[in-house]
Amino acid sequence: MNGNFIRPIEGKLLSVVVPCFNEQEVISETNTQLLTTLSRRPFRFEILYINDGSSDATEVLLNNICAQQPECKCIHLSRNFGHQNAVSAGLDFAAGDLIVLIDADLQDPPEVILTMIEHWQRGYDVAYGVRTQRLGESPLKLLTAKYFYRILNQLSDTPIPLNTGDFRLMDRQVVNAIHLMPERDRFLRGMISWVGFNQCAVTYQRQERFAGASKYPLIKMLRFATDGILSFSNKPLRLATWMGLTASALALVGIFYAITLRLLTDNWVSGWTFLAVTILFMGGVQMLFLGLIGEYIGRIYQATKNRPIYLIRDKKGF
Repeated sequence: MNGNFIRPIEGKLLSVVVPCFNEQEVISETNTQLLTTLSRRPFRFEILYINDGSSDATEVLLNNICAQQPECKCIHLSRNFGHQNAVSAGLDFAAGDLIVLIDADLQDPPEVILTMIEHWQRGYDVAYGVRTQRLGESPLKLLTAKYFYRILNQLSDTPIPLNTGDFRLMDRQVVNAIHLMPERDRFLRGMISWVGFNQCAVTYQRQERFAGASKYPLIKMLRFATDGILSFSNKPLRLATWMGLTASALALVGIFYAITLRLLTDNWVSGWTFLAVTILFMGGVQMLFLGLIGEYIGRIYQATKNRPIYLIRDKKGF
């Protein structure tokens, strides 16, 4: 981007979207840090909390925050619809010229938002956070995070930056482009990469959770990874085709070998164990790819229902 180009930030409205699920131990501190970071800046701001069906005191705390702080609003979903759908609800209701996505656990420092705004002023439409360090995370989480995006980028035609999450700032025109994508199994960081525009990285050190426990256990992580791969790649289906062609080629070679051995020698092809193992292997591969095809078909089935991706039970501060 042109280093001399500066977008004016004065008078702009910044919307900060914060999805929340059982965050009673941290939400008050999160609100305090966001207000401290954003206050006394040359722009207007709103903080939009999305209560994703919390079962603890998160709803009560958010209602109190909205009653005391005119900059804060909250939306209570009718049940837990999942992180990506909660963020989508926030994008639907955010009124800002700039929109920031940040989780409530304070692992992503709110002060990085100001650095993202500086990049927006230089002409970038998306400033996404890249984690240089991930403090307080388990070796398994670090290992899966390391290889997930590498595998996804090998499969997908849309490159997605490594070591990123949903923490990012977007210009209004980018959010408007996201609204044109009526996807159900949403992988927002991939969708934002797909729409293009001018994007840049903002590096930061990810902190330990201020309080509470991670809302992404292993099962949810695997489901999220599946959404990312299947939403942005049909190469697994092509792999099934290539596996079928390879198996057919090997079968032809085996048939040719058996016929040649029988016609030119006095020997028959033997080895029932090898035959049984081959049949079991091919049966397993067929079932694996039938399951893979079923995943794609299941997503088509869910899309044909055309159900909303979230439902709102109540709103405060609007």
